[in-house]
Amino acid sequence: MTSRSGAVWQMLAGAFIALALAFMAVNIKSGMLQFRDADRVVSVKGLAERTVEADLALWPINFSVVGNSLDQLQTDIEAQQSLIRSFLLLKGFGENDIQLSMPKITDQHANVYGSALPADRYRAEVTVLVRTQDVGRVKTGMQAVGELVKSGVALTQSYEFQPSFVFTGLESIKPEMIADATRDARAAADQFARDAEASVGSIRRASQGYFSIEDVDPFTPEIKRVRVVTSIDYILR
Repeated sequence: MTSRSGAVWQMLAGAFIALALAFMAVNIKSGMLQFRDADRVVSVKGLAERTVEADLALWPINFSVVGNSLDQLQTDIEAQQSLIRSFLLLKGFGENDIQLSMPKITDQHANVYGSALPADRYRAEVTVLVRTQDVGRVKTGMQAVGELVKSGVALTQSYEFQPSFVFTGLESIKPEMIADATRDARAAADQFARDAEASVGSIRRASQGYFSIEDVDPFTPEIKRVRVVTSIDYILR
């Protein structure tokens, strides 16, 4: 009985060993396949672009006034603000589109040495901001600012007070643009796979690039180009 029992245990032990070896073989094969797939990866980029129109305009109208009395300076500021407001209302803008800013007043005598003092002691820089979704109306109004100059408004021009046009609808087009960029990346991967006599498998890694919004050209800042690039790694089979 003892010898028979020992033989049975030897058979069971052999069976367990055989199963363990088979399990190890399967795992090793799977690991080798994964390692082989890891070596057969193509990295591609997908591009999506759209041309859109700005849906928000910011138009700062800047002017300056000078004087030797702060009271008179304030009177002149209010008079020119009134002229600008009337001009804007005449051009079809609403009261809610017009924002007045605090004037920036400089004492021109404060930092001058010697006898060469400016004729006017105070200078005020004032901005009236037009903020509206009616981009076309802003473009039309900008072409008519000569009317303000004729009415006596001393407009000033600088880089700081340039009009700007903004596209705020990015969230509404994001999903479609990402899908377009992904399709573009897949097309590039398919072409590479055909050249390599392989086929495209699953995505191993993917990352979405940042969205950029730029002017199409310097002359039409109200027309924007939206761009996104995605990077995708595909397994080749």
